Amino acid sequence: MIIPGGLLSGAEATAAIAAGTALPLAGGWAAFATFRTGPEARPIFVSSLTDRTSLAALCGLRPPFAGLMLDRPLVAGILNVTPDSFSDGGKAYGTEAAIAQGRRLVEEGADILDIGGESTRPGAAEVSAGEQIDRVLPVIAALAGDGVPLSVDTRSATVMAAALAAGATIVNDVSALTHDPDALAVIAGSQTSVILMHSRGTPQTMLGESGYDDVLAEVYAALAERVEACLAAGIPRGRIAVDPGIGFAKTGEQNLILLRDMATFHGLGCAVMVGASRKRFIGTITAVAEPAGRIAGSLAVALHMAAQGVQILRVHDVAETRRALTLWRAVVQA
Repeated sequence: MIIPGGLLSGAEATAAIAAGTALPLAGGWAAFATFRTGPEARPIFVSSLTDRTSLAALCGLRPPFAGLMLDRPLVAGILNVTPDSFSDGGKAYGTEAAIAQGRRLVEEGADILDIGGESTRPGAAEVSAGEQIDRVLPVIAALAGDGVPLSVDTRSATVMAAALAAGATIVNDVSALTHDPDALAVIAGSQTSVILMHSRGTPQTMLGESGYDDVLAEVYAALAERVEACLAAGIPRGRIAVDPGIGFAKTGEQNLILLRDMATFHGLGCAVMVGASRKRFIGTITAVAEPAGRIAGSLAVALHMAAQGVQILRVHDVAETRRALTLWRAVVQA
């Protein structure tokens, strides 16, 4: 595991790469001038290296993900077709409301729609595959021709297969294809892209699963294992994205550690997605109890993730995130 430091973005990153004082992060808009081989290790300047082959996975250009170029941060709009999601449960519950909300998110600038029929917030009850299908399939079928890739947010292989048949092109599994023993085969037998998220336990037990000696290293290792499982099943790295699972079996302090060193996950050689939008730790730090009032904190996290080269930001507030990223890009490219 390599922890990048001395992060640069935009024009400054381009100049430093050209000068040989920095290396690109995942071939994108960000770069790093130093790195550590562990939390307590001393920083090493990349300019001092004569052999950089060990950094190839961290630096290499990423291919398009689900047909989308990764040359800027992409915005995945959250579309929960559920009555009980932690932030917006019920807002898009029902087929017509969900279709309308999905089209609003596209108009606001969503690059991806992430559509789910089961809440996986702490304490949420499991929803049957049949109920999930009833919730999400009509929505996916209606939105499949609207010009953006559709992701189905599910742990169920049955739901995955049905959603792919209806027009989804991405599967986002909070269990990283471990909850359902048939899930890996569904992905391997298709051309779909997959997002592997880190978690522990289930929604009912995850709050008691946050015991880590080194949260960054352990989450990294767990995701590396799941990436290797996908590769062994014939799923190429270019079809895989990883998500460290902010808020899933992590304390507030552990969330902050992961966010601070998120660039580390580029070392897995895959696109990186982060979903921190409106989460509890943001409310705790900013003293905002209501999830819908956590937009400012969510935008702060989104911009920090952009500076770390994160390619996909999973958010509730698409328009606000898109505007913030537009201004951020203008500043760093000036």
